[in-house]
Amino acid sequence: MRAVCAPNAFKGALGAGEAAEAMASGVRDAGGEAVCVPVADGGDGTLDVLLAASPGAHVSVVRVRGPLGAPVDARLGWMGDGSAVVEMAEAAGLRLLARSQLDPLRASTYGAGELIRAALDGGARRIVVGVGGSATTDGGAGLAVALGARLFDASGAELPAGGGALASLARVDLGGLDPRLASCRIEVAVDVRSPLLGPRGAAAVFGPQKGATPEQVALLERGLERWVALMAGDPLIAERPGMGAAGGTAFGLAAVCGARLVPGAALVCDLVGLTAALAGADLCLTGEGRLDASTAEGKAPAEVARRAAAAGVPCVALAGSVEPPVDPLYADAVTLGPGLTLVESCARTAELLRTRAAEVVTRFPAL
Repeated sequence: MRAVCAPNAFKGALGAGEAAEAMASGVRDAGGEAVCVPVADGGDGTLDVLLAASPGAHVSVVRVRGPLGAPVDARLGWMGDGSAVVEMAEAAGLRLLARSQLDPLRASTYGAGELIRAALDGGARRIVVGVGGSATTDGGAGLAVALGARLFDASGAELPAGGGALASLARVDLGGLDPRLASCRIEVAVDVRSPLLGPRGAAAVFGPQKGATPEQVALLERGLERWVALMAGDPLIAERPGMGAAGGTAFGLAAVCGARLVPGAALVCDLVGLTAALAGADLCLTGEGRLDASTAEGKAPAEVARRAAAAGVPCVALAGSVEPPVDPLYADAVTLGPGLTLVESCARTAELLRTRAAEVVTRFPAL
């Protein structure tokens, strides 16, 4: 019996590669053959997954501004074909701030723009940008400034960093934008389908997760509206699925850099060769920390399940928690540690993945 182990990262517990190895150990415990194909969807861990799947890949470290301006050392990935990989969370991620440090009005994507500039300096003609896990809601305005744009208020003063200042935006000058962007293909790997504005948009849905109060959400929404009004030749662009990813950074990359948005999970699954790995497999195991309704909205396990179904391979999801109803794409969905606290489950994730994977293989014929 051959099983493909293709999990996403288990946030706060294991990276996707570690999770795949734990699953594979369980498959082997039960007498099966395991193939590890860790996946991602544009969020945290995308950089590691893509580099692990690319022969000759390497990492450079760039000193950039963090989400609140303090310097951080961020990794910039280089795949074997010369393409660069920017993981936005390396420079502007929630993981860089303690809960007490969250400042949704000041948090900026400037450092992510510095990573893109470093990729251009390195000769990249293609840049893959994973935009999940950000602490920002500035619509990518900070990123644009790092790449040469200038933003002004009505008095002619340049705006300070952060989405909170965008409500005062009166003029955008793109005359100094880095000319190398015109000859570079930028692909934005998005892990959500949210539009930029409105009740399903970047500020309303994700602002509270980044520490925004209802009043701050309203201010951030007004700022994004001003940003769109000055940047979008077609206002309907803000309504396209995915434009709200990373606090609207997906929109900023599209409007300023001419970037193309792509479903992150599909992009990663293509690059790591998941479809080829599924050929001839008997079983597919996937999973993430929490399997719920949002999983189907662009997360990696759903893409894995769709590809497994297309290949005629039953797919079982292993997750820290499973919120019903379970998508019929999965032959089953297994909770890792029912009855355990979140802290206990996170501490034992590798052990639990191994145990549950072995159980699934043992009862495989009944799936």
